[in-house]
Amino acid sequence: MWDTFLKRKVHLIACGGTALTLLGIKASTKDVDIIVPDGNEYKYLIGVLSDLGYKRATGAGWNRGDGFIFDIFSGKSIHTTELLCSPVEGNIPIKEFEHVYLGVLNYYDVLISKLFRGTEIDSEDCLMLVLAKRGEINISKFVERFRETASYDISEDSVNRNLDHFLKRLKSEGLEW
Repeated sequence: MWDTFLKRKVHLIACGGTALTLLGIKASTKDVDIIVPDGNEYKYLIGVLSDLGYKRATGAGWNRGDGFIFDIFSGKSIHTTELLCSPVEGNIPIKEFEHVYLGVLNYYDVLISKLFRGTEIDSEDCLMLVLAKRGEINISKFVERFRETASYDISEDSVNRNLDHFLKRLKSEGLEW
């Protein structure tokens, strides 16, 4: 765990499949997706990881040759999706260590960030989340937040089509709002 190598606090907010795994919705994920909302904490963490032998493996991915890739995003963007609010707002606390705060991105932003990518796996993950947390997710609120987020995206029409497809899928599963 990175906590033993850090000398100051770093907030890690799990997103993507990692969020679903930490919430007990998905058994595993192929990589570890986290956001470090504060830019200074991000720079500090990346410096520590570099000192520990981690190297950039992909755009946001870091590894040290052991097969695990940590996709580490800074600020309020996941891949190309910029969230409306800081990932710290409304996150679900998981565990606090001496130097690491670990939380999970709120359900709405998990859904938004996965549906913006539009892959079948992301759609499946979103369906699992909605089914598992149906009493805690207000679909109308989700749709409103999704469309607002999409209005700032260069691919607004495309991501809105992803949403429309997902809503049809929810309806076919008997989930009305």
